[in-house]
Amino acid sequence: MPVQRVLLGGHAEFDGGERPVGGRGVHRLHGTTLQVLITTAPIDCTCAVPVGTQNSLYRLPGDSTVTESASVTDSVTSARSEHSADVIVVGAGPAGSATAYHLAKSGLDVLLLEKTAFPREKVCGDGLTPRATKQLVAMGIDISEEAGWLRNKGLRIIGGGSRLQLDWPELASYPDYGLVRKRDDFDEQLARQAQKAGARLYERCNVGAPIVHELTGHITGVHAKLGEEKTPVTFHAPLVVAADGNSTRLSLAMGLHRREDRPMGVAVRTYFTSPRHDDDYLESWLELWDRRGAEDRLLPGYGWIFGMGDGTSNVGLGILNSSSAFKELDWREILKAWCASMPADWGYTPENMTGPIRGAALPMAFNRQPHYTKGLLLVGDAGGLVNPFNGEGIAYAMESGAIAAEVIVQAHARATYQQRELALQRYPKILKDTYGGYYSLGRAFVKLIGNPKVMKIATQRGLTHPLLMRFTLKMLANLTDPTGGDAMDRIINGLSKVAPKA
Repeated sequence: MPVQRVLLGGHAEFDGGERPVGGRGVHRLHGTTLQVLITTAPIDCTCAVPVGTQNSLYRLPGDSTVTESASVTDSVTSARSEHSADVIVVGAGPAGSATAYHLAKSGLDVLLLEKTAFPREKVCGDGLTPRATKQLVAMGIDISEEAGWLRNKGLRIIGGGSRLQLDWPELASYPDYGLVRKRDDFDEQLARQAQKAGARLYERCNVGAPIVHELTGHITGVHAKLGEEKTPVTFHAPLVVAADGNSTRLSLAMGLHRREDRPMGVAVRTYFTSPRHDDDYLESWLELWDRRGAEDRLLPGYGWIFGMGDGTSNVGLGILNSSSAFKELDWREILKAWCASMPADWGYTPENMTGPIRGAALPMAFNRQPHYTKGLLLVGDAGGLVNPFNGEGIAYAMESGAIAAEVIVQAHARATYQQRELALQRYPKILKDTYGGYYSLGRAFVKLIGNPKVMKIATQRGLTHPLLMRFTLKMLANLTDPTGGDAMDRIINGLSKVAPKA
């Protein structure tokens, strides 16, 4: 007798040319066997349509009757419903929460799995450009000062003996201000907003191995340990989004490894109580000096000082792997040396430090690809979406989440497996069209500034030309109008279009 099989990747196979008249096939869904009454009709063996939002049954075209056997208990059905969805999003950082929010707002059933409990800390500069601000507005986040957000007017650049203060550009596409917010509170706000939209958030849910269909190789869910008791659970969905950061164990388990030919950065930061806490400009230092000895010593990397508006400043530095000193130095000691050389009245001294120095990697320029394969989409740091020009990650994490959500929603509405896959394959193409050329320019930029001589010349000569620096600000922050912009916008957009896709 022919046997019909439902593949967990979202389509069906059938051994034989016709369905048996009045016969029973066997559906195997997530390890549970369901007896199903099957009617007669020729079948299209390559497609099946999800029924409902819980991914509990797959219906073949032409089916008029599909009934579950009474052998499936109510408790099993309830457990399946609780741990099954249209989409699983692993990681509730900015990328994951943005993805879950936009999916839920479109009516899809979403599981959002976060390994820790909120609030929780993440290493970050905490400064948000207008690009990130736009994404917060799109999620309906209250970004008023009354809600605890500190606005910034632009960027102050220090280097080469010069100090230049630049306002964010006035554009139709982005607001003319940025924001500051600590990550321990920032991430929770985004996750709660996704919950309000309808996403089902599981905190203290440590995701381990993917569940992979043995025939298709598609991911169909994840194994996890839930709660302080670390209770083993499985979650199931026809699509999974990896938003689990630079380490992205899920991507590695699916065979997606980091590309060594793409830049990688490292950032370290800490907080100090400081009178500079309410600075309304983000501050970027292109040169770091150790002035403690008999002679001043130029340190590798670049630094930042962001006032948090709460009595503290976020002070940190970053270094790119294009620098010869990337693997040689203790970056925590470099940060201490730089801070010790600053004016004493700024308060960046050990006794004013409010927490330890922490570090994190910055995966840049699409350093993990493809961004979609076998039911898995990569967003944010998991896909290496950090901007190589300036180390900004949050804006691109949230943007990639919104793009992934839109692609998934469109794919979900397709009637056949082939059509759904065709829609999902658009995701990496959209990312390349959106960021690919710009990131390629960024990779060239990273190689140039990795040379200390080039960096010194650029700093000394560039900062004395305000018009050139306004162009540089737009370029580095990726802030242009795609249409109808000024000459600077047209040059930057033109360069991004003609550059090879990353």
